[in-house]
Amino acid sequence: MRTTAGHVDKEAVFALLPHWLRRHLADLSRQMGGELYLAGGVVRDLLRGSVPQDIDLAVDSGARIWAGKLAVLTGGTYVALGRDEDAARVVSRKRIVDFASFRQGARTIAEELVRRDLTVNAMAIRLDPLLRLPEADGPSEVPLLDPTGGRDDLEQGLIRVASRESFTSDPLRLLRVFRFAATLGFAVEAGTLELIRRQRALLALSAPERVAHELDLIMATDNSHAVFVQMADIGLLWEILPELKAGIGMEQPRSHHLDVWQHNLETLRWMEQILQAPEQWLAEGGERLMTYLRSPQQCRRLRWAALLHDLGKPATHAVRADKGDRITFYNHDRVGAELFREVALRLRWSGEDRERVAHLIEGHMHPFHLANVARDGKLTLRASIRMVRKAGTDLPGLFLLALADSLAGQGEERIEGMEAELAGLYRRLEQVRVEHVEPVQTAPPLLTGRDLIEGLGLRPGPMFKRILGAVEEARMEGRLTDTDEALQLAREMAAGPLARAAQDRGKS
Repeated sequence: MRTTAGHVDKEAVFALLPHWLRRHLADLSRQMGGELYLAGGVVRDLLRGSVPQDIDLAVDSGARIWAGKLAVLTGGTYVALGRDEDAARVVSRKRIVDFASFRQGARTIAEELVRRDLTVNAMAIRLDPLLRLPEADGPSEVPLLDPTGGRDDLEQGLIRVASRESFTSDPLRLLRVFRFAATLGFAVEAGTLELIRRQRALLALSAPERVAHELDLIMATDNSHAVFVQMADIGLLWEILPELKAGIGMEQPRSHHLDVWQHNLETLRWMEQILQAPEQWLAEGGERLMTYLRSPQQCRRLRWAALLHDLGKPATHAVRADKGDRITFYNHDRVGAELFREVALRLRWSGEDRERVAHLIEGHMHPFHLANVARDGKLTLRASIRMVRKAGTDLPGLFLLALADSLAGQGEERIEGMEAELAGLYRRLEQVRVEHVEPVQTAPPLLTGRDLIEGLGLRPGPMFKRILGAVEEARMEGRLTDTDEALQLAREMAAGPLARAAQDRGKS
């Protein structure tokens, strides 16, 4: 135990607690008796000079009673937290106040703090004496309770476990270490890393959705690459994503300089850099690009797609003797998307997140294929329209992913200027989208399912989607402009299936 003496500025504490809340907490403290503490992340944030999002309070017992009474006093909303914890939340006047009783049988605040996850989250300030004083009275500083040396670690930028029993108490803390390292930009202390390495198998005891939540919080930061490197180095990552381990040491074609695993990591590193200044890479992206990236969820999905974009390569790896022992990964994009869906189901991702990332993985080679065609001067309007339609709202994301993928491959046989080609192709496709695709998608359709039923006597089925899609595409290309032309195309498309059906009926 590394106890550190220290104090906290009283004005910072009062600034956190508005006058109405201090008054009600003082009344509640007199009613309930016992000790009341600011504890955990709220103290960490105060010491860092940042504004805490929530107010975390600790009491020796009866946290839900405290919360219930505060909700009545303030007219706020009461929410019980957790099934097995004595904890509750009060939401009042846009403030969130969380109460929690001492955990795991702790009898004192010092014992309770030592049972927390990390030293930087194991500090407290006693509030009840402070609340009874007029704001102008008393000392300018209040004592900091710091039984594990969290303030020193905070000043040194270190993440350290509060005790050797931290991970056995809650295995999810194995990941929380890296989440706080990522969000705070801190380094993980060597002894903590070694303890994680030895106890990493405990993570299997944590609920998959809790694991996924911690991973998402890591992936939402600009430090995800460094953290995933560390998690891999000590073996923790393979407890969660063993599919990635298959890429270690797997050689790639000469356009790459890294094995499959290191290339995945490098793509994530480049994605982090690109997302910091995306307009420098896709200068023509404009407002649409920035709107696409305005969602934190979308940036998180792009980072996931970068790390997992080549998930299908180990399963599709082959060496072609008939092509001079050339290494190939045919259909790795499609296979990778299916493997990713299995991973996402295992981690209980939401359906939207699962399909959006799968869409990016499945389409990540399309910009390269189209760039090859454009380089030969053979890119048609039809191919451009099909790419825009297939990519949908993820067109900017697919090109950002392609840029990161390209930058991560620096082998001898890489195509020079590939990033410039991708940026030029994106500009061209955006022009196609604006001039050809969007006007048709926002206009009334030339043909509907009812037209196919009433005008051509067709019965609803999978063919409807193919016909209506072909009509829309032909309209985007300018090959038809009115309903009569659309019906003629539909009639021609339906003739083949209808003739075969009639022939089949004649044989029966």
